[in-house]
Amino acid sequence: MRPFEESKVSTYLSLSSFYFFFFALLGGFAPYLPLYLDDLGFSHYDIGVLMSVLLITKVLAPNLWSWIGDHSGKRLFLVRAGSFLSFLFFCGMLFVESFWALIFVIAGFSFFWNAILPQYEVVTLFNLGKDRRRYSLIRVWGSIGFIITVYCLGFVFNVFSIRILPWVLCAITLMIWLTSLSRVKERQKTTHEPLAGLFNLIKQPGVIAFFVINFLLQVSHGPYYTFFSLYLENIGYSKSLIGSMWALGVLAEVILFLFMAPLLHRFSLRQLIIVSLFLTTLRWLITALYGENTMLLFTSQLAHAASFGVMHVVAIHYINEHFDGEHEGQGQALYSSLSFGLGGAAGAYFSGYLAEMVALSTLFFYAAGISLVAMIIALLPNTATKQQQCPSR
Repeated sequence: MRPFEESKVSTYLSLSSFYFFFFALLGGFAPYLPLYLDDLGFSHYDIGVLMSVLLITKVLAPNLWSWIGDHSGKRLFLVRAGSFLSFLFFCGMLFVESFWALIFVIAGFSFFWNAILPQYEVVTLFNLGKDRRRYSLIRVWGSIGFIITVYCLGFVFNVFSIRILPWVLCAITLMIWLTSLSRVKERQKTTHEPLAGLFNLIKQPGVIAFFVINFLLQVSHGPYYTFFSLYLENIGYSKSLIGSMWALGVLAEVILFLFMAPLLHRFSLRQLIIVSLFLTTLRWLITALYGENTMLLFTSQLAHAASFGVMHVVAIHYINEHFDGEHEGQGQALYSSLSFGLGGAAGAYFSGYLAEMVALSTLFFYAAGISLVAMIIALLPNTATKQQQCPSR
């Protein structure tokens, strides 16, 4: 592929910086918010509920904002407004520690924070134009932001109290808003296509299978995002080593993003999904069985390149191809809300519920079973994973 034209460098930097800070925030609260809540004295069930609130808002918010974005064409305004409001709500984390107050603050913050990414995905793909295969080279900066945050905070919390976490995350949330103000292009509003067109797309068996697979994938991640850090801490791992575990997983994702374009050209979407779900199942089994084996656990973290990296890039390309035009924003929102939102919230809630009754290691056996079901669906004929390679456009 040809290198970026010089005129596109500023756009590339603007898009990349937004992803960097957006996922840097995720690198702060995904591994460390459960540890922070545990330090406040909350039970495993309470932690599961609070973490699920972060995700359940993703069911409504992206769809509502995408509907507004598709009708108004003002996606950048929505991104900027949502970024600012998410920052304001997150400031509440600096002052509250009770369960219901945290529910309110987390719900308000996550409603706006979860709404902005699907809009920005559409903006990014529009700015890339014919270079849409380069999406992974922009998205990779989100993974780099995640790695830097999760790795550095692991060492910080070995020295300082984890009670400073809200202050760190508040600063990152401010940077998300500031980077959203960068000047990039957005598609002008076109003639609106009726919702009937969207429903006709959604009711196709292949599209239904696509959403079910991604829903189950995120349910299987519930124990990981909610209790992986606590699981390792209970075994005896230090916070810096826990941070390194998370960082390694996303580092594998970074390497994957750099080579994703050739993979999309060589293999079909279905092949990529089946292999990714197999590796995801294997990852959860190793986590459940060999938590005390540091080398095996580090090795299993490399499968994050498949369980998130490959699956996410394939999904973005799938949505772009099947929901092109007026419905693209709604397609991205449905993917986000049904997988990361509904699937992630269900995984977090039931992980918290089960963690009161079984060992944390047992949760990852359930995760393996769920991802195996997703793989079986992907193997069925007439699924959403078409056999053709991703077109070059």
